[in-house]
This record gives sequence, C-alpha cells and structure tokens, in this order.
Amino acid sequence: MSIHTMLAESPVVPVVVVDSADEGIKVGQALVAGGIRTAEVTFRTAAAADAIRAMSDIEGLNVGAGTVINPAQVDEAIAAGARYIVSPGFSADVVRAAQAADVPVLPACTDGSWLMAARELGLDVVKFFPAGVMGGVKAIQALAAPFPGMGFVPTGGVSAANLPDYLACPAVKACGGSWMVSATLVKEGRYDEIERLSAEAVAIAKECGR
Repeated sequence: MSIHTMLAESPVVPVVVVDSADEGIKVGQALVAGGIRTAEVTFRTAAAADAIRAMSDIEGLNVGAGTVINPAQVDEAIAAGARYIVSPGFSADVVRAAQAADVPVLPACTDGSWLMAARELGLDVVKFFPAGVMGGVKAIQALAAPFPGMGFVPTGGVSAANLPDYLACPAVKACGGSWMVSATLVKEGRYDEIERLSAEAVAIAKECGR
C-alpha cells in the first residue's frame, strides 16, 4: 500500500506506546472497533517489535513503527511486520534503509532545509513534529507554499479539539496523535474509552471531508 493510499484511508493515526504484545493487541482491537485503520507503534519500549508483530495479525489494522532513529531499527521493525516507518527527525540512512525494503517512510521535517533533503530522496510526504511547538497549522501553511506537492503529517500537540484545524489544511494528509491511546488509558486498561475516543476522531475526520 502506498503512503498516499494509507493516509487517505487513515486520516487519524494513533501513536501507540505499549509495554507488552498483549497490551498492543488490546489497544489495536479497540482502535479497529472505533474505526481506526492504522497505528504507529513507537520504538520507545523494549516490547515494540513484539507488539508490532502481534498487532499485525489484527484484521483491518495497518501497523507501522514510530520513533525509528537508525537503520537497525528499520530492519527490526520490518522483520516484525511494520508496513511503514516513522522517524522523529530526518536521517538519510533511515530513509534509504526503508526505501531499500520498499517500505513507506515518514521522516520528520520542520524547516526548508530538511524538506529539500527529503525531496532529494524522492519523498513527497513527511511528518511534522512536534507540530504544536513548531508553529502548528500556520507553520505548515508557510512551508507548503515554497514546496508545492509536499504533504505533511503533523504529530505532537494534536488533539480532538484542534484536529479540524489541521485537517482543513490541504497540505495536511493525516494527523498523528496519542490522545485516544494515552499512557493512562493503556495502563488502566480502559479499552472502551480508547474505542470511544477513536470513534470520535474518525467522526471528526469525516466531518472534515476526510
């Protein structure tokens, strides 16, 4: 699946942090029940690869790996079943490793220099992180002007409250967020609430024409 197809089908991408494969499965099932079709599992815990492997078996869920910062993690994530790679910054080595495996990759780019580097490697969609700190919608609009055709996936500071503002921006292809899968909800096993918040996010996206 191309990155464009994936993001068109999944305008809201939950950023998931779990400490076990079992947590990952339960979170993934709640996301699907709420209408979410993709999830980014971050490499912030030792359980990331196992969680990706387990969640990849959930029908209807497209699982990627986030917080990938080196080529070794790219290989580990893909071996576990990750269908796309997300980085918190720009690394040409990470991008090339994902491209060599024919797996979509979204490095974070927050200024013109990084966007030019992304373009040089053939990318036309990037992550924008941390979106809230880096200027939000206004910053994306400003960067999109000199880079026509470049798409952005803002993450960091995105919430149900400002999701419509981001999705109203043509350059925004999808939004990443953790509000529906917060650490508190996961640790407390509040999977019904994860499902509810996921359904709410999907509804907001549909209201925005996504």
